[in-house]
Amino acid sequence: MTKHRTRALHITLSATLLLAALLPLGGCKGTIHRLRIKFQHRKSTSKPNTTDYADNVENLLESAQMAGMRWPDYAPDQTVVHGFYDDRDDELAWTRDGKPTAQATRLIQMFGDAATKGLEPEDYDAARWAARTAKIAEIAKKKDTSDAAQDAVAQFDVAMTICAVRYLEDLHVGRINPQSLNFDIDTPAKRAAFDVQTLLNDDLVDAKDVPGVVAGVEPQSLFYKATEAALPGYLTLERMQSASQQQPLPSLSKGAKPIDVGGTYGALQPLLVRLQMEGDAPRTMAGSTIYTPELSAAVKHYQDRHGLQDDGKLGQETIDSLNVPMSVRVQQMDNALERWRWLPDNYEQPRVFANLPEFLLRTYNADHSLAFKMRVVDGEAEGNHDTPMFVRMMRYVVFRPYWNLPPSIVKKEIMKHIRSSGMGYLASHGYEAYNNSGAVVTNATADDIDHLRVSVRQKPGLKNSLGLVKFLFPNEYDVYMHSTPELNLFALTRRDRSHGCVRLQHADQMAQWVLSNDQPNGGWDQDKVDDAMNGDDNNKTINLKTPLPVLLGYFTAMADEDGSMHFFDDIYGYDKELEAALAKGRPYERAEMKVNPKLTPGETE
Repeated sequence: MTKHRTRALHITLSATLLLAALLPLGGCKGTIHRLRIKFQHRKSTSKPNTTDYADNVENLLESAQMAGMRWPDYAPDQTVVHGFYDDRDDELAWTRDGKPTAQATRLIQMFGDAATKGLEPEDYDAARWAARTAKIAEIAKKKDTSDAAQDAVAQFDVAMTICAVRYLEDLHVGRINPQSLNFDIDTPAKRAAFDVQTLLNDDLVDAKDVPGVVAGVEPQSLFYKATEAALPGYLTLERMQSASQQQPLPSLSKGAKPIDVGGTYGALQPLLVRLQMEGDAPRTMAGSTIYTPELSAAVKHYQDRHGLQDDGKLGQETIDSLNVPMSVRVQQMDNALERWRWLPDNYEQPRVFANLPEFLLRTYNADHSLAFKMRVVDGEAEGNHDTPMFVRMMRYVVFRPYWNLPPSIVKKEIMKHIRSSGMGYLASHGYEAYNNSGAVVTNATADDIDHLRVSVRQKPGLKNSLGLVKFLFPNEYDVYMHSTPELNLFALTRRDRSHGCVRLQHADQMAQWVLSNDQPNGGWDQDKVDDAMNGDDNNKTINLKTPLPVLLGYFTAMADEDGSMHFFDDIYGYDKELEAALAKGRPYERAEMKVNPKLTPGETE
């Protein structure tokens, strides 16, 4: 007897009664065949396909395992695949007369080119489609109607559907749930809202422009598009580098100073070739026996793209960066594309965007034009104060804030000074103890502080660690943006020096931009901002009438506004964690967030 599965579309009671009345009174003898009704949910333009293989399709869908696939377990997408065939009454979608449809052929080509979109081709059985196509062609040629032949045709169709679902979902929302990596970005909601089942039936099965349909599900971020556009070129560079067996540039001798204009280096020609690979040096530049100004300018251009000290001198740090294989750069771009796909739609073009490994903040006007850039300081990697990646809405600006010290900082950093200098340390450094109601406790003891019977905060002012203004986008990490009295840190190339928050180089500029654009809060010119930062009104909070989308992102490969690719160090190891999760293969991790190990709860700085 044919196996039946629960169908998404049910026959109504009246239809059931009508059909029952039409059946012979004696009932059916022999095998009971399933009654199929065409609901025509799909907006198909092609002629209905054959349902001769419907039972074979249905039998295949009984299991969440599809034999013969690179990743046979498709349980995460089983409901979608079932729904797709329910909408079609189990008719074939991807073959006609023993040949793949034009749409299937185009998808197979795109599966094979998945690396150009930062994906793994074998996730979509790229190497297996040629044999499958040849097999169904042979079946059609021989007019083979055996059970095995019908199973093979059905397997081709279902495998194509599974791969198409995976491909579209991976492009739209990414492969990994970032919550499984403890980044609070709600991809489960984005995934649930993505109706890939309807997209397949209504738009893709009969599409005249398959790449156009696919492009429509990808992020519309300009950074995403620019990174994706640059990726094929880097894949070519990777192949070229591998084929030429390019040797690493030699290191400088221990203790040697960086090479400056007029100096010598034993591998000037290989250095030039390496700089020409990515366009840092013109293809027409000729080699030389000395380190020329032109070569220094090319090195400076390279340094600027890689977050290095851009002085044009060839030091060991620059040599190490030049020796990073192109395969690593490709992987960084893959990671970046994956992370862009995680973002909810309203954060794909955020108004405020801090890229943590770049130590840079960008702000955008309502028309998505760039307002300004500034340097930032973010969480210290070695101190386990890694700033996490997440998205939130900026809702408040606070002038002359208090800094409420987290218990972890009190215990690790404040108590040692109190023990050596006494309780006078608090007042001399602008701190005060306070109780749960916020009242100052003047008679607190060291023991009270050590056992957290009272809390510690730093009073507003020029020496306050938060500076004179902070920008709040409420989140479970207690991470926010703020000014800082330690302006010297912005001169550093690597700026991971905070306890987790993002410090702004020009916080006054940020405040003026945020508030002047927040109607009807308008009227905040630079003078008004200066007055608020330097006046006597402490903890002055301004509620934004129109909250701003904020992205704290982690992109070690970043397309700049001119389209050039920039690369940065994986300072927190987040790339390494993502790559380890992806290396496990399908089904990729979709577990939701449990415990955040990135930061100790409490107000950071």
